[in-house]
Amino acid sequence: MKRRRKWQPVGVLSKTLRLLEIIKDARVPPNLTELSRRAGLNKSTALRFLAHLEAEGYLRRDEHGRYHLGPRLLELSQAAATSQAHLREVARPLLWDLWRETQETVNLGVLEGFEIAYVDCLESPHDLRLVTNISMRAVYYRTALGKAIAAFLPQHQLRVLLESVEFQAFTPHTLASPEALLPELERIRRDGYAVDNEESVPGIRCVAAPVLDAENLPAAAVSVSGPTVRITPDAVGGLAPAVIRAAQRISRQLPVGRAVSEIRPQ
Repeated sequence: MKRRRKWQPVGVLSKTLRLLEIIKDARVPPNLTELSRRAGLNKSTALRFLAHLEAEGYLRRDEHGRYHLGPRLLELSQAAATSQAHLREVARPLLWDLWRETQETVNLGVLEGFEIAYVDCLESPHDLRLVTNISMRAVYYRTALGKAIAAFLPQHQLRVLLESVEFQAFTPHTLASPEALLPELERIRRDGYAVDNEESVPGIRCVAAPVLDAENLPAAAVSVSGPTVRITPDAVGGLAPAVIRAAQRISRQLPVGRAVSEIRPQ
């Protein structure tokens, strides 16, 4: 019998999230047949997942048997939007300070599911620069923002994060497996900052640090991004302290936040 891989994705969780994503992205609310086909599930399995989500209020089914996002998901979405708006308001002046200090593109991101959602961005004044947009998303493990957050998650949350995505190489530099990513997360915890070394976009390097709350858990992350001709490996060491300082200052401004004095670049 073939032994189950340690890092095989969690089937139930992945399939459930896939159903939610299909419903979210559908122009017309889908029915059971459409959902099972698009998710690659047999009808009985899809119906079991959908019935549980409906019972918990995460989905609702109309009189035509079509599925819509339910009130609990909408409440979570509204709460996340409110939280992000407050985070952006608190962080914006400190992001400008980092922008003035580094003259590179500055980003603020949060972890939503298995993706980094960019909630604020200040573009570099240089002609050659990285352009990002608010509401842009990227899978967490190929970004400095995502790795900075993942490194400081509790172990049980990190385990779910590692097991619930299908790793793939976006560039030749992407850490495209949990086995490759875990040593890097250990380094990030030790040094206090993460680096995207052309792992998401060739020719772009990013340096990020986590914004930690009062319980030392990651609420967000801050990064500076730019072309590798400016953000060289040698330049990373100079940028890291500035990024960490910005993240610490944002932590202090959160309602229950505090400085994260234990994070120091080596």
